[in-house]
Amino acid sequence: MKISTTNRKQFRPSQLGLMGVGLMMLALALPASASLGGDLGSVQADQAQMKASIKITQSEAYAVHEMKTETGTVVREYVASDGHVFGVAWHGPFMPSMQQILGTYFQQYITALKAAKAGQHGRRPLNIQEPGLVVQSGGHMRAYSGRVYVPEMMPQSVNADLIK
Repeated sequence: MKISTTNRKQFRPSQLGLMGVGLMMLALALPASASLGGDLGSVQADQAQMKASIKITQSEAYAVHEMKTETGTVVREYVASDGHVFGVAWHGPFMPSMQQILGTYFQQYITALKAAKAGQHGRRPLNIQEPGLVVQSGGHMRAYSGRVYVPEMMPQSVNADLIK
C-alpha cells in the first residue's frame, strides 16, 4: 500500500515565521490578571478576562470598579488614589477565579486556606486573617459572596466595612 503525499500541505519557512510571530502577538494580547495589589491595568485585564460590563464610582479616597459578568456575578475592585487595588468583593451565582482576584497574593491564600481547612470540620464560611491579607468568603450554590483586602494598602480614611 502506497501513501500519497500530494495532499499534504507544505509550509515554507517564511510562512512558519509569520505563524510564529502571529502566535507571539496573540499570547501577548491575552490579559494578565493580577487584581489585588495590581494597578488600573490589572482592572482592565480582569474586565476583559471576565467579559464583564463595568461601572466606575469615584469617591475622594478611592474608586470602585464594578464589573458584572455575563453569568450575573458582580465583582467590585477598590482602587486607591495611587492607582493600586487594595480590595475586591464579589457576589453572585458563581465564584470568581480566586487566582485572578488575588493575583500575587494567591500563594499566600493557598497556604492559609490549607491551614484553615485542616482545623475545620464541616462547611463554614471562610475567614482568613493573615498579616497582609484578609479573605472572607461564604455562600452556597448560586449565591456566593466574599471579599479580600490588604489592610496596609487601604487609604487611611477607608474602613474595611466599605469593601462589600
